[in-house]
Amino acid sequence: MLLICKRFGYTPAMTGKRTYDDPCGIARGLDLVGERWALLVVRELLLGPKRFSGLHRGLPALSQNVLTHRLRELEEAGVVRRRRLGPPAVSWAYELTAWGRELEPVLFHLGRWGSRAPMTTDGELSTDALIIAMRTAFDGEAAGEFRAQVELWLGDDRFHAGVADGRVDLSRVALGRTGPDTGGNGDGPNAVPGTAVLRMTGPATLRALVFGGRDLDDALRAGDLDLLGDRRVAERFLALFPRPTPAMA
Repeated sequence: MLLICKRFGYTPAMTGKRTYDDPCGIARGLDLVGERWALLVVRELLLGPKRFSGLHRGLPALSQNVLTHRLRELEEAGVVRRRRLGPPAVSWAYELTAWGRELEPVLFHLGRWGSRAPMTTDGELSTDALIIAMRTAFDGEAAGEFRAQVELWLGDDRFHAGVADGRVDLSRVALGRTGPDTGGNGDGPNAVPGTAVLRMTGPATLRALVFGGRDLDDALRAGDLDLLGDRRVAERFLALFPRPTPAMA
């Protein structure tokens, strides 16, 4: 903690924050990211930089004042930094520092652990939270030798999923990047093996398909999903994210 304070030119007394006053590394870490909403701000930045408006959209229950305060604290702690975007429109975005990115496995393990607790809300997952939930739920043993390139279009957000060697890489697609050549719709004769694009109305559709047991045909009939490429790849991919076994009744 003292090293971080010296590096960024402040002391715990200057921040006005409470401290555990405990030399344990866990306590020192919680001094930096243990405030309410802090780790959820980090969660929203795991998949790439965001403007303030994008962060607030992913955390709608968080007031703008509290979000501003948490971002300031995370900047002071060396977890988050601001980056200037542009041109043509000059604006600022927030991103994780290299040290902040080291929280990724911590959040993934916490997500796996917490997903076994009882569901106590019917609220919607943010887009990034859903993608991270899929990464934490991925079943590498079930994937086996399955290899695929899948793109998930969720409204204005696009993500690429690469499955190989029992692992999945899920990342945001940069604007303007060309997606995989799927060869056409569904599982027709021109479909390229191992590729699929799922265009959905939003994250709620993907959540229902992955974690809610919604049938692919139902989503297609309702107009919530447009499938390009190999249908079998899409079905196999969506089945690789089982719901965790509850730890408590």
